[in-house]
Amino acid sequence: MTRETLTLAIQNVRPDRKWSDIARLMQWNVEHNGFSVVREFVGHGIGRTMHEDPKVPNFVSAEQMRGDFKLRAGMTLALEPMVVMGRRDVALMDDQWTVITEDRSAAAHFEHTVAVTPHGVDVLTDGRMPVLL
Repeated sequence: MTRETLTLAIQNVRPDRKWSDIARLMQWNVEHNGFSVVREFVGHGIGRTMHEDPKVPNFVSAEQMRGDFKLRAGMTLALEPMVVMGRRDVALMDDQWTVITEDRSAAAHFEHTVAVTPHGVDVLTDGRMPVLL
């Protein structure tokens, strides 16, 4: 389900599309199939520092809508759906790194970094060998 949701997002990336439209598709796909979307962690912009703006959520909420944005050619984003078999609530373990679901249900996370191109999307982390000039 998580990989399928990531694929759905990638297939819908194109210039001038609002991110909320894609986030809504992702959330619907997950919830329609009986799963939950983690909301404490989201994707992000890729640039010179870690976890740059914009925030790239996998769901739609009032807060997300305030930060909604249109995709533009040249943007590079980390798309990171996190899907849970049970409730979406998560907890941070004492090591301050490990995250678990509060109800201990299974969860999955898949991620790709994509570049928005004038005609759609280029998946930068698909395992292709880079072309060196």
